[in-house]
Amino acid sequence: MSKGPSLTHEHVSRAMEENLDAIRNWEQAALHERSRAERISDEITRLAGGGRMLVVHFVWFLVWLLVNLRMVPGVRAFDPFPFPLLTTVVSLEAIFLSLFVLASQNRLSHQADKRAHLDLQVDLLAEREMTIVLRLLQDIAKHFDVKLSVTPRQITDLMKKTDVQDLAAELNDLPDAGSAAPAKPAPKTRG
Repeated sequence: MSKGPSLTHEHVSRAMEENLDAIRNWEQAALHERSRAERISDEITRLAGGGRMLVVHFVWFLVWLLVNLRMVPGVRAFDPFPFPLLTTVVSLEAIFLSLFVLASQNRLSHQADKRAHLDLQVDLLAEREMTIVLRLLQDIAKHFDVKLSVTPRQITDLMKKTDVQDLAAELNDLPDAGSAAPAKPAPKTRG
């Protein structure tokens, strides 16, 4: 019996668990960093977006309409047609719910920006590491006089440091998917 594959699988599982733990810890820290107002806003947004709130609103509007259209015997109408009080209450609710949703969206957008910056940092680090690995592999291939399946120019291009500013400028020059701008030549690649 070979233990190689199970050790590899175990190692991958351990590495995956460590990554998941790191992500979980980072997410928990972000949740704990929220201010009291952000926590309240998030909770209101969560409750308002649930199915129960849809049912509550349906029942509330139905009862309001039935009472104020005098369809419930023994109950006097308090907001006759065209229901000005209901209109005011619903408008105020919509304003406040919009503000709570916007506050939650702003916080989530800020958190997404942090994740994007973290991704960029990890990607840049991985790019540096891969450049070093390519150089080492090239050195090893030269030392053992290994015939390469790629050209020296391809290797040299890949070993160059990626200039993030130039890459971002090239991405900005690409036409938007929805625009009818004429196609520009594809940016030069390193490989």
